[in-house]
Amino acid sequence: MATTESLPEIDESHGHGHDHDHDHPAFLAHHFDTPEQQFDSGKLGMWLFLVTEILFFSGLFCAYAIFRANNPEVFVGCSEFLNTKLGAINTGVLLFSSLTMAWAVRCAQTEEFSKLTGLLAATLSCAMVFLGVKSIEYSHKWDLGLLPPKFYSFHPDNPHPEGISPYLIYMALPFAIGLVGLVAWYFYSRSSKNEFAMAVAKPLIVVFAFFFVGIGLGMILESGEGHDDHHASAHHDDALHAEGHGSDAEFVAGGVAPFVPARGTTGEKSVLRRLAEDETNTGIRSDLAARDRQGVTAGQGVVARGSEIAAPITGVETEINTRSRAGVFFGIYYVMTGIHAIHILCGIGVLIWLLVRSVRRDFNRQYFGPVDYVGLYWHIVDLIWIYLFPLLYLIR
Repeated sequence: MATTESLPEIDESHGHGHDHDHDHPAFLAHHFDTPEQQFDSGKLGMWLFLVTEILFFSGLFCAYAIFRANNPEVFVGCSEFLNTKLGAINTGVLLFSSLTMAWAVRCAQTEEFSKLTGLLAATLSCAMVFLGVKSIEYSHKWDLGLLPPKFYSFHPDNPHPEGISPYLIYMALPFAIGLVGLVAWYFYSRSSKNEFAMAVAKPLIVVFAFFFVGIGLGMILESGEGHDDHHASAHHDDALHAEGHGSDAEFVAGGVAPFVPARGTTGEKSVLRRLAEDETNTGIRSDLAARDRQGVTAGQGVVARGSEIAAPITGVETEINTRSRAGVFFGIYYVMTGIHAIHILCGIGVLIWLLVRSVRRDFNRQYFGPVDYVGLYWHIVDLIWIYLFPLLYLIR
């Protein structure tokens, strides 16, 4: 744990009152005796706050686990709509931002103000890239109608949206206004020779520009994942159906048909057969062989209660592309990732406050607590995403 240096002992022989207040440095609150006491108290308060954050997200993770356990086929199918590349890029960006934030704390301790300002700007830039990529991801799904239950309207026959999404414009507009405002502020400060305002505006201009870097990166990674892939997958399904591998509609990469077979039916097996085309997937090949043997046995009839002979076991179609099923998955997705994005926005606001104070050189070897506290918050936000990414994007 980081520590602070104690202040020199104060001679109180001359009394209290105004003399005692004069001996207190500006950064030391009047109800603390030493910077170390102030730092430890602040850090304890931050940890208590973070515990409540962890408890809050724990409830969301429990809801996710319950819904997934009750509807595994829905989560497996709907997760095909999530672009793993975008999630992986955002994961790397947040991990790098944790490095820059930890380094910023060290620079605050050593009074390296130029490095501190640069590292805070780097952390902010990573946050902006994250939000830019997430804006592409959200707008793409909103255009397709992949929304929470009340608004869910996806259908594979709907035409794929083309051009720039209006939802993306709405999400990018505040950042565009902020960027234009910062540029105007910079030139006004330059004309009025306000060095402090210029020193604050320059890194923030770069920070807000990185939001659009994230949008560009998201567009590059999102291209080719939509309509074309849906048609290619549908064509491949037709070929599989002609071969007799399955006739039921199913989830495919980039698209979804209205009906999906229940787990263990021919539709799921057709997906597995495609994966089994790779000779390295020995586990899937073995699983398919076992299912085929089970199907042969089941097709001969089963013994029911009272020695009655039931009909052969057949696949039962289960409708997944509905508001009450697929809509629930995307409801959980938006709640978990949306609340995380709100935490990112709150972190951006506090980091901008730290950057302004860094330019003003408010921190020193005895007073760097605010940077350390915000660093703890930022690490927790990053850690939560480390759990969200595999749960939503990777588990099939």
